[in-house]
Amino acid sequence: MSGYNTLWVPGMDHAGIATQVVVEKKLMREMKLTRHDVGRENFVAEVWKWKNEYGGTILRQLRRLGASLDWSRECFTMDEKRSLAVTEAFVRLHKDGVIYRDLRLVNWDCVLRTAISDIEVDYIDIKERTPLRVPGYEKLVEFGVLTSFAYPLEEGLGEIIVATTRVETMLGDTAIAVHPDDARYSHLHGKFAIHPFNGRKFPIVCDAVLVDMNFGTGAVKITPAHDPNDFEVGKRHNLEFINIFTDDGKINSNGGAEFAGMPRFEARVALTEALKKKGLYKGDKNNEMRLGICSRSNDVVEPLIKPQWYVNCKNMAREALDAVIDSTNPKMEIIPKQYVAEWKRWLENIRDWCISRQLWWGHRVPAWYAVLKDDELKELGVYNDHWVVARNEEEAKEKASRIFAGKTFDLYQDPDVLDTWFSSGLFPLSVLGWPDDTKDLRAFYSTSVLETGHDILFFWVARMVMLGMKLGGDVPFGKVYLHPMIRDAHGRKMSKSLGNVIDPLEVINGIELKGLHKRLEEGNLDQKELETAKEGQTKDFPDGIPECGSDALRFALVSYTAQSDKINLDIQRVVGYRQWCNKLWNAIRFAMTKLGEDYIPPEEIIPATLPFSCKWILSALNKAISKTVVSLDSYEFSDAATAVYSWWQFQLCDVFIEVIKPYFAGNDPAYASERKHAQDTLWLCLDNGLRLLHPFMPFVTEELWQRLPSKKDSVRKESIVISEYPSAVESWNNDVVELEMDMIESVVKSLRSLRSQLAPNERYERRAAFVVCRTDDACHIIKKHELEVSTLATLSSLDVLSEKDDAPVGCILDVVNESLSTFLKLKGIVNVEAELEKLNKKMEELQKQCDGLKKKRSAPSYQEKVPVHIREVDEAKLASLLQELLSFKEAREHLERENRET
Repeated sequence: MSGYNTLWVPGMDHAGIATQVVVEKKLMREMKLTRHDVGRENFVAEVWKWKNEYGGTILRQLRRLGASLDWSRECFTMDEKRSLAVTEAFVRLHKDGVIYRDLRLVNWDCVLRTAISDIEVDYIDIKERTPLRVPGYEKLVEFGVLTSFAYPLEEGLGEIIVATTRVETMLGDTAIAVHPDDARYSHLHGKFAIHPFNGRKFPIVCDAVLVDMNFGTGAVKITPAHDPNDFEVGKRHNLEFINIFTDDGKINSNGGAEFAGMPRFEARVALTEALKKKGLYKGDKNNEMRLGICSRSNDVVEPLIKPQWYVNCKNMAREALDAVIDSTNPKMEIIPKQYVAEWKRWLENIRDWCISRQLWWGHRVPAWYAVLKDDELKELGVYNDHWVVARNEEEAKEKASRIFAGKTFDLYQDPDVLDTWFSSGLFPLSVLGWPDDTKDLRAFYSTSVLETGHDILFFWVARMVMLGMKLGGDVPFGKVYLHPMIRDAHGRKMSKSLGNVIDPLEVINGIELKGLHKRLEEGNLDQKELETAKEGQTKDFPDGIPECGSDALRFALVSYTAQSDKINLDIQRVVGYRQWCNKLWNAIRFAMTKLGEDYIPPEEIIPATLPFSCKWILSALNKAISKTVVSLDSYEFSDAATAVYSWWQFQLCDVFIEVIKPYFAGNDPAYASERKHAQDTLWLCLDNGLRLLHPFMPFVTEELWQRLPSKKDSVRKESIVISEYPSAVESWNNDVVELEMDMIESVVKSLRSLRSQLAPNERYERRAAFVVCRTDDACHIIKKHELEVSTLATLSSLDVLSEKDDAPVGCILDVVNESLSTFLKLKGIVNVEAELEKLNKKMEELQKQCDGLKKKRSAPSYQEKVPVHIREVDEAKLASLLQELLSFKEAREHLERENRET
């Protein structure tokens, strides 16, 4: 609409873990089979089937919401072109040494049997001993317990006491660390402890980095293969790394025959009992801790040492950081600016990115392992230098033949897939055709704006920037707008198990409560979660969700964007905007009747020739256009929505359409000129106003705009979406007219307030009114606009009086400001006592304001510390308040005099 060549590409990622979990649960629910039962090929076919049936939900939601996407370019991270881009990126980054393979600790999910990313780990704070339900265990598992036990020492040196919240990991302990300056253990430096269950000897090491000698016993058990801090100690002291868990969370053969095959938390109980039997158990106590839980499976995350593919992020992160914070040449802006600090925090402390996932749904790692005929060990991955990275198996064979020339080998592709964020991180490039040098890539990369949620600033945005700069040569977008996260009306995160997830299509179309329940029943919740979710839905939506339409939902969401980093979405607010859509529809339909069927808009409107009300509405429209455009340009979407709404509701509908009604009443020839001007102005307002509102409410504006008459000999654009967005017109500005209308509206508001005090059966009768003016300017303006005041205040007559005139009798009155008072004629006798009480309350409030301002101005430091311009404002405000107080006193005297005379 602003004349730019604009492209918005629709796309989806394959959501590796989330999708695999859904399909695995579906298989178990419907066929009582695991993915291992059906095999990899059949399982992947099942996922594709599910994706084709349900995977288009997001795109359907976007279509119904009216998103202006180029649907001909729809793409998916697992489609052929995007998959080729993923392979190419991996191969290039591996060649540059950015991607490498290493043995490190990962977040391991024993239910899903895969490494998971940090974003997929939720943390719960545990204050004390707490039993929790863990998937796969019938009994509750205790957490928040610190268990102490002793290790026997060699050479009869006694024992050393350590403590842990994970007793089962002691089967993988390979050292005990003490502080080098701790005198209690100086005699043990270089000595060995003996493992009570397998007789293994392991060293007492000195480590000032890890050990706090004032905490606990000052001795720390070290399990390098199962704890991030211990992993670092293991590397510093060249310790043995012993993995004691199978991929599904059972004790493996390294844990010893007594415990092998036990699930890890059952082994925790068994080990505690075994320690007691050996006399090594020293008690336990409550312990505050944070527990990592997988957001996908609710399993307790286990740190596990695994060989994985990694991306070295250090150099790319530095470039991505500079792109935002470089004060001399910033390439990218983050909006709102508060998130720059988070960008800085993530990228300054970045760790290498583990991109391997032990899943079946996703992009298979383009790496093949060569098992040589003369290799001593034949397991896949055992020799790190046997990996060959290639675009396909044929290329892998060719490379392997060169690397292992003259040797016999077999190639096996890595069974792992790549982290979904890797393919998503390439999206700005891959959607435009990279790695090919396409026309789209040249025209649109780098793109203008990314709009996304602040929760994935690092996980998606930072990775797009790093990969975009590395592979595309530039930042992928110039601006990043981060929207607030949508919560429910109570501020809770949306969760399927709470039943508070809201599908936008259900708000658009409306849905009964039983329909909401049905959606839950078709999901993957267990019976207990299902009952909880249904209770939540019944409480929040006892009558279901009413049909609101896309326009109302869009406008509500945009209006909410001023609400910090969260949107507490109240459906009633959306319903309110649906009602406003109806009001808008009716107002415009009514306005169109004033244009008539034969109306043809003029080629040009000259503001100077227009009646007062027409000049005013064009000036107000100009201000609304300017405010909207400036707000949109600065990403203040809530301010833009408010500017558009306020003009339509409070200026066009509430004032202008009402104030021009006399011109059309009975086709009075005296108003022929005004009537024609009002028609032209009304058409201009509707045309500009609908185009101004269109980005916020595309459907209702398109429908109404198509019904507007066109100028003579002009060709209407096919759609409002390709019409020109309004821009301010200098000649429409008229501050004098706006100031006069402000005075008119303040008088009308006062008269309406007086009318609201009448008995309900009298409020809609036309009444005589009077305005007393205390300045010549006010008198001149109100007299000039008697018709506008009478029309808007629904009066039978209006008399404008000066201070010299006798005050009207038989009226209730109100003081508008220091220059104006209003009087509304009553049928019966004025209740003077009630009127005096109202006046006295207002006078008390005014007196408080006067006293406060006087006190402020009489402060000893006021003249020295308060700037001149603020002192001038205070002086003018005090003079105005005193004048207004005087007006109230006069009004009170008038009432008291009228009371005496009657």
